[in-house]
Amino acid sequence: MRFTPNKCLATALIGASLVLVSVSANAYENALFALKNRWEHTVTQTPKSEREENLKALAEEVQTLAKQHSDAADVLIWQGVVLASYAREQGGLGALGSAKEARDALERAIELDPAGNNGSAYVTLGALYDRVPGGLISFGDSETAERMFQRALDIRPDGIDVNYYYASFLEEEGNTQAAKAHAQRAVNGTAREGRKASDEALRNDAKALLGSL
Repeated sequence: MRFTPNKCLATALIGASLVLVSVSANAYENALFALKNRWEHTVTQTPKSEREENLKALAEEVQTLAKQHSDAADVLIWQGVVLASYAREQGGLGALGSAKEARDALERAIELDPAGNNGSAYVTLGALYDRVPGGLISFGDSETAERMFQRALDIRPDGIDVNYYYASFLEEEGNTQAAKAHAQRAVNGTAREGRKASDEALRNDAKALLGSL
């Protein structure tokens, strides 16, 4: 087949565009991978006295990434995870802004990916709805937390994270027997690739919770 100059130019432009898309995708995936690793290190190995400052820096970084990739569910999920971790370290009423931003990012991610990255978005949402105040102060709501945890369990029933956080929620609700069952499932659960350090830390927390019930 013979290409006219215009066809050759069009073909070259399409090829260049595909290369640029590929480079852009690789850049964002690399940035997200590095951010995940730093989050993992921060929540499992960084001294508590340094954790809040490190998470603040990660929160600023992931928010910039989310602005650049506002329709990427995995970026939004990690925005929610990092902001939720930052809110937990901040504590008090000053953490509510970060908690609300985390909720909004995770809910948007679920619109894009109903499975919520294998249930991870639902676990974090469940913990947020469980831990923040309710009523006129903020969005905390035990029924919504229960629904989020159940959705995560439907997707990943053997998850260490969902079973541990759900066990903690059940213990707070006074349902000791169910809390024991889910704490045990967390102890026996499967750690995720890329989240092994944080999942193993949660497994240890589950063992401690089980021993206290």
